[in-house]
Amino acid sequence: MSFQSVGFLAFLAGTVLICLTAERRHPQAGRLLLACALFYVAGGGWAAFLVLAAGVTVTAAALQRLCGTEKSSRRRAMALGCGWHIAVLLVFKYTGFFTGGAVSIGWAPLGLSFFTFQQLWLLKEAYTGQYQPVQGDDLTLYALFFPTVTSGPILRPGAFFPQLREGHFLRPDWQDISAGLYAFSLGLAKKTLLADSFGTVVANGWAMGEDMTAPAAWMVMLGYTLQLYFDFSGYCDMATGAARLLGVRLPLNFDSPYRSLSVGEFWKRWHITLTTFLRECLYFPLGGSKKGTARTYLNILIVFLVSGFWHGAGWTFLVWGALHGLAQVAERAWGPARDRLPKGLRWAMTFVFVSFAWVFFQAPSLTGAVGLLSAAVTGGPGLPLEALAAGMFDSEVTAVSTLLPALAKAMPGLTLAGLFAVGMVIILWPRNVVRQMDTFRPTLVRAVACGILTVWSVLSFSGVTTFIYSNF
Repeated sequence: MSFQSVGFLAFLAGTVLICLTAERRHPQAGRLLLACALFYVAGGGWAAFLVLAAGVTVTAAALQRLCGTEKSSRRRAMALGCGWHIAVLLVFKYTGFFTGGAVSIGWAPLGLSFFTFQQLWLLKEAYTGQYQPVQGDDLTLYALFFPTVTSGPILRPGAFFPQLREGHFLRPDWQDISAGLYAFSLGLAKKTLLADSFGTVVANGWAMGEDMTAPAAWMVMLGYTLQLYFDFSGYCDMATGAARLLGVRLPLNFDSPYRSLSVGEFWKRWHITLTTFLRECLYFPLGGSKKGTARTYLNILIVFLVSGFWHGAGWTFLVWGALHGLAQVAERAWGPARDRLPKGLRWAMTFVFVSFAWVFFQAPSLTGAVGLLSAAVTGGPGLPLEALAAGMFDSEVTAVSTLLPALAKAMPGLTLAGLFAVGMVIILWPRNVVRQMDTFRPTLVRAVACGILTVWSVLSFSGVTTFIYSNF
């Protein structure tokens, strides 16, 4: 069930209404758990649901052993539990890659990558003693919580279970409800009005093939950079807003990453929970930065190769991960001298690199990625505005052209200029939506603006695509 659909809006409204009007007892949490299961089955199907249910059962069995005192038994439980989850992930997502396409499962449970890392985090913290299971810690709700099950954030146990015992759980106050609606409406607009519009530009550019000009190639690269930003930012806003309506606060997962002055800072702002997981569950166990410079650089490269491979079973994702790993190694080797460069230059270097690396993240193959980069350098002149803007804001463009015929010919250029200008302003805005939620105060102007954006977004649902991160 896609967030950006009338069906989900009805589901969310019904779930919130039913859960919040019930008495705050165990059956109330049971209603939420039932809603989460229905959401997943509707979006992933029964087979996918059973795969995740089996994973939760394995985790529960491992936790019983991990709470014991026998060291060998705890190690065995940890190994078997983690081995199960990693094996399931490899079978469903990477069989085709490792067999060169000779064998392929053909499908994977929705959100399997996020589910796997979340279960591994739970087992790791139980093994190290950072998390001690308490009666009432619902492992199934933790695994299937519908705002996060498809695309994260990856929840560590300490960020979720304690909230089930706090007063705000399923008892949000007015500030929570208003902030949740605010974040959800803005996230919905980011996805439907911005991310998918940039996606149209990107798709139009790729469709040009060998006829792509250099300016068009640059617009495709920048367009995808902005598309991915608003797609993931919009999802995070919507997930955070939906959870807040149920009295649950999700960890910050997206913090204006395109304002970063280094690639290292970028990864402290982009998909924060994934970065934290990889740092605590992979980088530190590998030795972190405590075993010399060469080992530190190797550990960084391993972490980002894993990150790339986690995002997708393909060489393009491995190249993307390697590029980010090498960039962080280069920044560390450069040292304090880089920090003395002007901030504007450091921002430009980081933004251009991230945009360049996204080409491999998005391209269907290494050949396609190289082709786009080649077109950006060797492509012909000219910017085919009409071709790039085709299919974008069709109803709105038609309405403006009808009311103001003099602007009809200029509409493709004006629409593209307006879209990219708005996109760049938003990504560089100092305060993002999630941070605004903590001090949010509803006003009539905000209510009207959010209402207009929500209606506009709903009217645009017919052309909306799924969230990019739901593919991972």
